[in-house]
Amino acid sequence: MPNRSVRVGIDVGGTHTKAVAIDNDTHEIIGKASVMTSHDNELGVSAGVIEAFEKCLDANNIDPDEVIFIAHSTTQATNALLEGDVAEVGIIGMGGGGFEGLLSKKQTKIDDIDLGTGKVIKIHHTYLKKKTINKDTIANAVKELMDKGATVIVASEAFGVDDISEEEQVQAVAEEKNIPVTVASDISKLYGLTRRTRTAAINASILPKMFETATSTESSVRKAGIKVPLMIMRGDGGVMDISEMKKRPVLTMLSGPAASVVGALMYLRASNGVYFEVGGTSTNIGVIKNGRPAVDYAIVGGHSTYISSLDVRVLGVAGGSMVRADKSGIVDVGPRSAHIAGISYSVYTPEEEIVEPELEFFSPKKGDPADYVSIKLKNGKRVTITNSCAANVLGIVKPEDYSYGNAKSAVKAMEPLAKYLGISVEETARQILQKSFEKIKPVIESLAEKYKLEKDQISLVGVGGGAAALLPYTAKNMGLEYSIPENAEVISSIGVALAMVRDVVERVIPNPTSKNISDLKNEAANMAIASGAVPDSIEVQIEIDSQTSKITAIALGSTEVQTTDLLKTITEDEAKEIAAKSIGVPKEALETECNNNVFYVFAAAKDEKAGKRQIRVIDKKGFIKIQRGNGVGRLCQSNEIRDVVAEMWDKLSVYKSEIRLTPDIYLCIGGKVLDYSGMMSIDQLFMVMETETMLLEPNEKVIIVGAENDL
Repeated sequence: MPNRSVRVGIDVGGTHTKAVAIDNDTHEIIGKASVMTSHDNELGVSAGVIEAFEKCLDANNIDPDEVIFIAHSTTQATNALLEGDVAEVGIIGMGGGGFEGLLSKKQTKIDDIDLGTGKVIKIHHTYLKKKTINKDTIANAVKELMDKGATVIVASEAFGVDDISEEEQVQAVAEEKNIPVTVASDISKLYGLTRRTRTAAINASILPKMFETATSTESSVRKAGIKVPLMIMRGDGGVMDISEMKKRPVLTMLSGPAASVVGALMYLRASNGVYFEVGGTSTNIGVIKNGRPAVDYAIVGGHSTYISSLDVRVLGVAGGSMVRADKSGIVDVGPRSAHIAGISYSVYTPEEEIVEPELEFFSPKKGDPADYVSIKLKNGKRVTITNSCAANVLGIVKPEDYSYGNAKSAVKAMEPLAKYLGISVEETARQILQKSFEKIKPVIESLAEKYKLEKDQISLVGVGGGAAALLPYTAKNMGLEYSIPENAEVISSIGVALAMVRDVVERVIPNPTSKNISDLKNEAANMAIASGAVPDSIEVQIEIDSQTSKITAIALGSTEVQTTDLLKTITEDEAKEIAAKSIGVPKEALETECNNNVFYVFAAAKDEKAGKRQIRVIDKKGFIKIQRGNGVGRLCQSNEIRDVVAEMWDKLSVYKSEIRLTPDIYLCIGGKVLDYSGMMSIDQLFMVMETETMLLEPNEKVIIVGAENDL
């Protein structure tokens, strides 16, 4: 009988595949393993997933029976689209006759999808009028598309989100013929026939590739003695059962960055900030707001889709990015990295090898500029200069950081370049980091503007092996706080191991009723259950976009064994320290607004003249759950909620040029924080709140937080 429960997370990176084993009760890391990502293996990257998994278990004496959760991120979907390793798609469009039929036929007849890399998804099309749909007409339509070259089918009907039955008929006929099929209304419940069809076509194009690798990975996991379901990381930060991934593989796009964010959130108590996942070749930058990563619809080859994934900017500058130079100075840093060029970083080269270094310029790959810097050594070996080298030279990287190396090696290697430029080694290193910073700064500023992050509340969160090479310099030059967690180099694997099942349902409902909201929540919860979540663990968050009438239900739940809390309970004094540091005031300046057995609510005026009261809600594990610039908090009974909310709504509304800016309201019920930001009317707010509050006892205690919005 196993004496412990173990969670295993595996992250597939561009260079390495890393596995981490975590004790489910303590969240202590009890095993790590790293192997080279197996891009060239006949099984693809899944071979590296299994190798890393088995190495992690074997090296740390972990019995397969002890594993109660296993999940991995995947680059397969992204790589298949980047490399054009996609199937030809046949679309069966469906709808009415007459003018409606002309419109739906046109909207489902999408063009070949340009993947932005010179590759395309080839699209074939046919159309069935709704009144003619039966098993025979569907079979004929499938044969017509297969004869044209299609190997996968998409079923997409006008108003299919309201009645999916015809799309499911197509699915049944195609599956009888062993043809992979995507049902468009399974991928998205939003109107917008062209966009929904395009999203389904992208999903269908990668079905054969993903099904093949998923099946081989699952088979290998079973052979290793693991009995629990294999989970796959989604691009929006959740996980889903592999059986669901076989139907909706497109949801795994950007699952690597998503994994790093989940890990950072668990380890850093991040609330509002910008996170960096810094690898050797590229850096992913995104936003955490109110304790959640920012999610948006992915764009594939310039086309909008309904694929929800992290809103991430990818920069070709990272820890291993090489330097480009000429007589005028440092020309650029990246996008080529030492890994791509196949040469070593000078900072990780033994100092005794750095003898008689000579500056050379070269082109890493055919067609690249020929001004990349390499250093030829006396022994014939070539090394290069990177951001990591520059950061070590300037003493920015600390011994505990993964990027730490031999600064003396880097200095000796950098001397020929400094002499060529006519400046000191230190100034050379500074210019290298400055050039990288100039690429990073505008991305941070644009994300902060898009997500309305107040500058005094932004902190930078660094994860990935190269974080220490870029983050401290960036933070210092922007006057921002930053954090790099322990185990930053495997934070993505930690994130995979700790991730929860996540599923999303989106619908456009112009005048929603309480029943509409309740039905949507149930649908999202049922999808999460299908993806592997335990029903009792599921919580559903509702978001409403008043401008588009789009309602989003986000269901989160844990797998079979509920994970324990990551950290021990903190005291009120410790919570005050966290809040004071976040606001930037002495602890004595804080006022305790209210608290219950889960949350503390603190407020303080950072600027007495401005009269704005910063507010922080801290849970008793030390996580900042709400972080706002001007707000109030109040503890009340559930039968007082409407009155308290109405009072806050009026008091915190801001009037500007005949525009009323309504406040954001949050409810803290039990251990949940329910975010009702973005509501345009109090009636709408009450309707959505009712789906959560109707089952509360009249005297049950609830914390209500309100916060002003401003232009």
